[in-house]
Amino acid sequence: MKLNMNDMMKQVQKMQADMAKVQSELENKTVTEESGGGMVKATANGKKELVSLSIDEEIAKSGDREMLEDLVVAAVNKALQSAGKMAEDELGSVTKGMLPPGMNIPGF
Repeated sequence: MKLNMNDMMKQVQKMQADMAKVQSELENKTVTEESGGGMVKATANGKKELVSLSIDEEIAKSGDREMLEDLVVAAVNKALQSAGKMAEDELGSVTKGMLPPGMNIPGF
């Protein structure tokens, strides 16, 4: 079954609308990752923005600034990576079947 140009344009427009919807929804979807056995927790949204950071009182009081900095960096990096994966999965569900197999477009 071949699609005519008009049908293809309709599909592309629908995909664009679906992608815009998913992108706006990603701002409200979050992932939380931790480091140091839960001593530092970072939450990021699907737009790869850090939305919260929680530091256990005991590690904050410890005075070990270098360790605390390392734990913050680790938790934030994990959260941003997970947020990127979540966004990729969400956007991929919109483009599934629209792109030929093996054709990878960054961000989709």
